[in-house]
Amino acid sequence: MNLKEVSELRRRFRPEKSAVSRVYGCYVNGSSREIISYLDESLGNMPQEEAEKYLSLLKKSLSGALGKNLIDVVFSTRQVADSDEHRLLSALRESGLKDGEIRETFYRTVTGALDMGDSNYLILLACDTYDVPHRGGDGEMDPDGSDQVFSYIVCSVCPVKNCKMELGYFPGENEFHSCAAGQIVSAPELGFLFPAFDGRAANIYNALFYSRKPDQIHQEFLDAVFHTEPPMSAAEQKEAFEGALAGALENTCSLEVIQAVHGRLLEKIEANREDKEAEPLALSAGEIGGILRDCGVPEERAEVFQQQCGQAFGGAALNPENLIDAKRFDVKTEQATISIDPAYSYLVETRIIDGRKYLLIPAGEGVEVNGLSVGLEAGNPEK
Repeated sequence: MNLKEVSELRRRFRPEKSAVSRVYGCYVNGSSREIISYLDESLGNMPQEEAEKYLSLLKKSLSGALGKNLIDVVFSTRQVADSDEHRLLSALRESGLKDGEIRETFYRTVTGALDMGDSNYLILLACDTYDVPHRGGDGEMDPDGSDQVFSYIVCSVCPVKNCKMELGYFPGENEFHSCAAGQIVSAPELGFLFPAFDGRAANIYNALFYSRKPDQIHQEFLDAVFHTEPPMSAAEQKEAFEGALAGALENTCSLEVIQAVHGRLLEKIEANREDKEAEPLALSAGEIGGILRDCGVPEERAEVFQQQCGQAFGGAALNPENLIDAKRFDVKTEQATISIDPAYSYLVETRIIDGRKYLLIPAGEGVEVNGLSVGLEAGNPEK
């Protein structure tokens, strides 16, 4: 799924847009993994504010960055043809979640595997039927024309937290007393959409998995629900990439090379973001090896990098947004850290002055220290 397709579905989760009529779920004791109670409620019979809260929780399972918070799950042809995991997801969708036995099987699958520590949690399920409007050649949608109907399920797994005691005002007594609001359902920790909405149509070979924390993707949930090849988390991809880069470059790993590689990857990220209909950005180890060569890295070092990437990633495509921080460029020494906008990373230079190594940044105007504007007096000239 691309960003535009995700955004199109996210807009569904408003009372006036959604075809979600009921929400289902169960409240789970995280320690014992036992189901405490079940949820089966009509959105139409509850106050609008409450219905909006449920839709908001479901919507958040379609939020975040593609390839980082939102991970593409791919089923094999064998799984789609005959597997318990795909059969269960398909049955949930085809029944519109109305079959209690099928829902119970899903709940037991999740609770038997998911590790949320001691935190209780809510499994929230909803089914939506989207009459997909026709999109003309100019990209505009025709609300009166429809190509097809897209039926899908959304799942959100939300931690339930105890509220702290606070002071509250009691009008009848005209006094303040300590009180607690009970338990609060937090934003989803993980969730998924099935099937994927690819090309604005159902793709039963894919699901879209959501993880609020890119470095904690709850592999045990993925194994239990999807039984697919485990994806590397964004943090694992970054660590493996940096390890391969450092191991391949060794003493040729200079500030200038890292600046150049970071800049080239950043260009690709920004170009991809501008195209809302583009698929999530993915580069092969060979393509990144080509970037290294363009940045002056010797051929033999680029080859070593590609080999180490092959060992770490197993031939999987790499998402540049998981490999670098597109919002900051940090240079650290034992004594200091320089954090700079990546667009201006080229301003950082290395110099040797009086036999000592220095990192230099042009000061220009508007220099602040701890929020205070300061003037810089001329120091000793470079020798």
